[in-house]
Amino acid sequence: MLHLTNTQARQLILHLQGLTHPPHKSHGADGLEALIGQLGFVQQDSIRWVERAHHMTLFARNQTYRPKHLEKLHEGGVLFENWTHDASLIPSESWCYWKHKFARDEARLRGKFTKWQGEGFEKHIEALRERIARKGEIRARDLEKPKGEKLEMWQWHDGKAAMEFMWRTGQLAVPRREGFQKVYDLSERVIPQAHFKAEVSHEEFVDWACRSALDRLGFGTASDIAKYWYLLSIAEVNEWLETHGRQETMRVRVQPHNNDKPRDFFASLDLEAILDRMPEIPTRLRMLSPFDPVIRDRKRLSWLFGFDYTIEIYVPPEKRKYGYYVFPLLEKDKLIGRIDCQARRVDDCIYVTQIWLEDKTRWSCTKQEKLNAELARQARLCGVKNIVWDKACSYLPN
Repeated sequence: MLHLTNTQARQLILHLQGLTHPPHKSHGADGLEALIGQLGFVQQDSIRWVERAHHMTLFARNQTYRPKHLEKLHEGGVLFENWTHDASLIPSESWCYWKHKFARDEARLRGKFTKWQGEGFEKHIEALRERIARKGEIRARDLEKPKGEKLEMWQWHDGKAAMEFMWRTGQLAVPRREGFQKVYDLSERVIPQAHFKAEVSHEEFVDWACRSALDRLGFGTASDIAKYWYLLSIAEVNEWLETHGRQETMRVRVQPHNNDKPRDFFASLDLEAILDRMPEIPTRLRMLSPFDPVIRDRKRLSWLFGFDYTIEIYVPPEKRKYGYYVFPLLEKDKLIGRIDCQARRVDDCIYVTQIWLEDKTRWSCTKQEKLNAELARQARLCGVKNIVWDKACSYLPN
């Protein structure tokens, strides 16, 4: 059995999640497409506290990234938007696997939506499909009845639910967003035909979902593998491990951050080769989105990095430990703290409220310089010029 130290495990995760790439090297559209392919998907979020989560995730890996680069890939059909554990942008070459998810979700959601909307739900779906086929793209605001005109069936009182159902089941796709509002069209007019028509068997679907998840996790339990894409049940993963595990996976023992008892996981057979050729992790300090793939699994994050993180958006202000939208700080392979800051575009600045360091992390002039550089990069990303520090901040720059 292969044994991984905690340091090796952390570095492996960061490497597989794209954080060992040279952050300053311009990679263009092809490089961005390759990066998203490496991650598998980029989770989206509507909150623009500094910049939206999907932009921050990609920017953390390459500082030449700009939001227009992602929009170009999406609008060009290279990416499609749908659901993993949340709304995400996914390489369109994966559409053939999502077809299996669409079929499962349709069976599950049809009963749920019919119970919610009533037995006439199916008629509204067909009316909406006919309208889109005839007139083209549609937005939620297009469901509003023009003043003085008769309400058409596709404009029913909860047409948004119909669009959501059709999107979640693959009947509609999102060719682009306007602001952050989805624009919908028939999937066959959005997804490139080669990907739209591609088919894979159920066995191929399960095999891909397990292999691809394990490749990105580095190591994991059946639950970890199932949760990466949210395409399979744990029972399906266990069945795959029983039938393929001995030939196509290995066992690895990983040391947690606090020297507790190591745990055993499944890993890809090429794990040792990956460890041997891993590049050094850049020493820069990075501000990560709360929805970054490294941060997303909170239990795994705590176990491997010793970093306990909760996003406190829905926590009442008086009960928050840190702040409304606080960003983890990554330095090399360690999460050293968190920062409460916001882009105040009206004031042309990023406003820094507070910084909290993890235990055993010491502040220094070097760390301050690294943070200043990262804040300057974030300012360029979100289009503001200045950094303003709250006078109560514990780590004010000189």
